[in-house]
Amino acid sequence: MHRADLPDVVVKALDELGGTGTVVEVAKLIWRDHEDELRASGDLFFTWQYETRWAAQRLRDLGKLSYGRRGGKGVWQLKK
Repeated sequence: MHRADLPDVVVKALDELGGTGTVVEVAKLIWRDHEDELRASGDLFFTWQYETRWAAQRLRDLGKLSYGRRGGKGVWQLKK
């Protein structure tokens, strides 16, 4: 896995969550589905959660994702 893969991985996780999820919910799904790839990714293994947030920001910049709050926690929501 590479940093460039993370926007698609975030979208896939959010799709599975019905289009909206907290950072933690998204991270859990990414870890569940990509643990082996992340472990084999070199330095990305140590930075993937940070890089995931940058991927989400990139998606926001492209108008594909919005950010909000739910129960005091930040949530990402796919735009349709």
